Amino acid sequence: MKHVAFFGDGEKSFALTDDMIEELQRKAGIGIGAVYSRVMTGQFQLADIMETIRLGLIGGGASPKDAQALVDAYARPTPIIEAFQLAADILEARWTGKFDGDAQ
Repeated sequence: MKHVAFFGDGEKSFALTDDMIEELQRKAGIGIGAVYSRVMTGQFQLADIMETIRLGLIGGGASPKDAQALVDAYARPTPIIEAFQLAADILEARWTGKFDGDAQ
């Protein structure tokens, strides 16, 4: 249930493991179903997007420090639609267990 995509300076693996989902829920103050729904319906908060990317990077093998640095350098300064699409892809990979762009 990993999603692999070019992000920042190269191909990165993103995975929302159970631990990362629990952290996303804690940070968002809502369950994973509500986060997924908010993102997929465009009713998200910016933090939903940034935390999904950051936690996806950590779940994919990045250190927390590196994940935060990547988000700060490559997700925050981009148009929201670009970060949104990546976050949606990360969530979709975990939600359905598959993704067209996935390199499982």
